[in-house]
Amino acid sequence: MNTGQFRQSRHIKRIAIILGLGVTVGVARWIYPGLLESYIGVSNAPLTFANSVPLEPREFETLADSLTREYRQQRAMAQTENEEMPFARRLKINMLMKTGSFAKDAPYPHIDYFRKAGILHYKGPETCLTCHTTMKVTDEHGKIHQVDTMKDVVDSVHYKFQSSAAGFSTYGFDGRQVNSAGNRPIPVGKIDRACGVPGSFTWTGWADLVKTKPAHANGETEIRSEGCGQCHIGGGYHPATEKMLPLHDAPATAKAGIDCLICHSPSYDMNERYVIEDDNGQRWNQDRSLKAALTVGPPTNKTCLFCHQHNMGGDLEKSLPPGAAPDNLGHKNKRLLHPGAKRGNSIQPEHDVHAAAGMVCTDCHKPQGHKIPRGTLGVDLVANDLPGRKVECESCHTAAPHVKDEQERALLNGHVARVSCEACHIKKLRDDNTVLRDWIHPIWNEEEGAFVFQDVYQSGEAGRGFTFLWFNGNGSFLANALGDNPVGDGSYNPLMRQLVKIEDPKAVEAIRQAATRLKKNYPDLDVDQYVREVTDPLSSLSPEMLEKRKKMIEEKIRPIMAQGQSKIYPFKLFNAIMYEDMNNQGPFGAMILPFDYPTYYESGDPKASVKKALEHPILKRMYEAPFKLYMMDEFMRYFGVSGWKADYPVDAKGKLKNVEAHWMRQMGSLMINHGIQKEGRGCKECHSKSGILDFNALGYPPERAEELRKLPELQ
Repeated sequence: MNTGQFRQSRHIKRIAIILGLGVTVGVARWIYPGLLESYIGVSNAPLTFANSVPLEPREFETLADSLTREYRQQRAMAQTENEEMPFARRLKINMLMKTGSFAKDAPYPHIDYFRKAGILHYKGPETCLTCHTTMKVTDEHGKIHQVDTMKDVVDSVHYKFQSSAAGFSTYGFDGRQVNSAGNRPIPVGKIDRACGVPGSFTWTGWADLVKTKPAHANGETEIRSEGCGQCHIGGGYHPATEKMLPLHDAPATAKAGIDCLICHSPSYDMNERYVIEDDNGQRWNQDRSLKAALTVGPPTNKTCLFCHQHNMGGDLEKSLPPGAAPDNLGHKNKRLLHPGAKRGNSIQPEHDVHAAAGMVCTDCHKPQGHKIPRGTLGVDLVANDLPGRKVECESCHTAAPHVKDEQERALLNGHVARVSCEACHIKKLRDDNTVLRDWIHPIWNEEEGAFVFQDVYQSGEAGRGFTFLWFNGNGSFLANALGDNPVGDGSYNPLMRQLVKIEDPKAVEAIRQAATRLKKNYPDLDVDQYVREVTDPLSSLSPEMLEKRKKMIEEKIRPIMAQGQSKIYPFKLFNAIMYEDMNNQGPFGAMILPFDYPTYYESGDPKASVKKALEHPILKRMYEAPFKLYMMDEFMRYFGVSGWKADYPVDAKGKLKNVEAHWMRQMGSLMINHGIQKEGRGCKECHSKSGILDFNALGYPPERAEELRKLPELQ
């Protein structure tokens, strides 16, 4: 073979290899999604919605006229206010309302867009992408980028609920920042969030139908809707599971189910949000009416609060505006309501100065395309689209915000270096703010016609419903604020003090009364033991585990507490008793197990509910080698455990094994940033013997703590 032939042969081989690789990749891309769906046990199928119907041109114009009528009438009335003759004024108003300029100037420009494009049928993202295939996005540096709209949505936390990227302000109990450089990234966020709401594994609690027997139904069964998907924008039979798995994207059928209108339409009908069932499973219905589509625009407070006001607590807030989600529970299979406020941090005008001023959510949480910033401060595992973007008071207010009171402004502005704005300007949470929630002793609720969890303690008071902690912007893997007293004596240790003990006599007595009430339904309940475990959850740890906890705090957590500048912030407290996989236990707790909602609500048997949830294919996969290697080992190391023990917690006879009920070993400390009052606290609310700040617990030396309680300026 001569040189030319050799080169030609080598070139052919290269082409063959490239083609072979291309075919292999192509086949893999074709086969992989199906194999993955089969492995994780999810369903994907084309989605249809009964309220997505085409209109005739005349029907379209009638709808358009009704949507703008009120605006045109108000404008015409204002323009004819000087007309003295009532009859003449009515004639002029009617004429003006029909003029082209009035119609053109009316709100909802998509009416004209749809009319010109001949769109008489809203089909979900397919319709939106007719014009919005790409979009311009301005980044934090002011640069404009052209991005694929669908990709921008699908890659947002509002769709995928998690992130494998860096940017978490959360640290594991092993001292590592979650998904930081040098660490193996794993998907973390609400899709697999083991928090104080069992079932918040969205895999097992996405869309459920619950059989209830409320008192008003006179013994008849009512089907109710429940699950995480009631808010989230994915419209399929399961959450965006594929987005957390390697080398996979959401399938086209799932993308076609994205609910654009729940965020963008102020006329969105929450009565269309209920669970429907078909041959492929259960999923959430949505409002796909042309009426909702024609009124689209930027998100408003109303559309944000469709979801962010409630969900597992807050449903029953009395001051919600007309059209709020809890007032529109569904045309059928009505959504279940939940007692107790999840955060108790109302965003209504009567409770929040910014809402009263007419500000909208996106004034502070300024979007970058479909990415919404949470801010750079965080104490939990909820993923953040824009981790570098600040959301803080100083974005509008100056670093010396107190200007009116000439005598005290210097003193007040001096506090800014040590005390957050929220510490003074959030005075109270809602009275039904949930602090302690019991999931393992459900009680029959006559009104809902179901067994429901019990809120053992609720309070909106400082020192009871929320507390004050030093915070440097970081949090632990279990939502505990991290920080330290910059002038302290080294005694500040919330993971061994403030967040693990309840000592307030009023709170302890309320807990005892709640336990006594539970005993009426659970005669074997030991009230004294119950009170001891909830007020001192570390009492469930062995001496060896307790020592390990202390050592990890000093060696792994203390350096993180000392980072940066800490200020005193208010934090909402929360703890819950749930079932845990004790085979995966560490000094900060064990792996929390989810509940199957229908079993829980219908039977009141939480153990049966846990067993049912564990039958879900994705939960079974968690206890197998691929998931262990892919993410569970890494997840548990952050949790303070050496690795994931893939021992399925159900034995051959179908009974739970190594599963116990425990309160989380420390209370969660959740950020509260709304409910801001115009007037801050008075000096003596903090600086007195009965003040709301425990200066000793905050790590001040004894002498300084006593001085702060008796400031001479206040005597």
